[in-house]
Amino acid sequence: MPTYRIAPSILSADFARLGEEVRNVVRDGADIIHFDVMDNHYVPNLTIGPLVCEAIRPHVQVPIDVHLMVKPVDRIIPDFAKAGANIITFHPEASDHVDRSLQLIRDNGCKAGLVFNPATPLSYLDYVMDKIDIILIMSVNPGFGGQSFIPEALKKIAEVRQRIDASGREIMLEVDGGIKIDNIAAAAKAGADTFVAGSAIFGKSDYKAVIDAMRTQLAAV
Repeated sequence: MPTYRIAPSILSADFARLGEEVRNVVRDGADIIHFDVMDNHYVPNLTIGPLVCEAIRPHVQVPIDVHLMVKPVDRIIPDFAKAGANIITFHPEASDHVDRSLQLIRDNGCKAGLVFNPATPLSYLDYVMDKIDIILIMSVNPGFGGQSFIPEALKKIAEVRQRIDASGREIMLEVDGGIKIDNIAAAAKAGADTFVAGSAIFGKSDYKAVIDAMRTQLAAV
């Protein structure tokens, strides 16, 4: 059975008490903290930077998974590594040299990965699988929280799972966008093992109840 990981996205957390929020969600069963970085350039929204990552780092021991929705990416990668990120992913369209950006993440001591929007082709993977530790499939178009899951993403998840299995490497397969209790099992059946959920968790009063319900669905896959 795969190792499944729940990664709440702090994009939907209460920023007035962010330290408490991340402590509580980890206490209630989160495996990873997902950290969405938007630049109002690559995506039409502006969120948070390395200083916020540095601020929450002392509050949790679990990995911090930084998803860069910024262009260009290389300038900001070392800053997030220094701020305490463990995983850094970026969109291939946002880098002029994908191989170099992946290597930069690894050189800074973090796990590296690529993010694929709903209409982004997987062909970017053809030459860089040896530098990838995680692949993130977007099941919404990036830029805003609270969107609905795009079912076509399941096909892309399945295609990526085939590529990972063929590579023989240990690569995490993450899905982000509209993940809820009622569709997390479908994403797992398609091949995902790491699940980003924002409003589905932080939008509820009982984080543990939601995370436990998600794990119950995953256990039945």
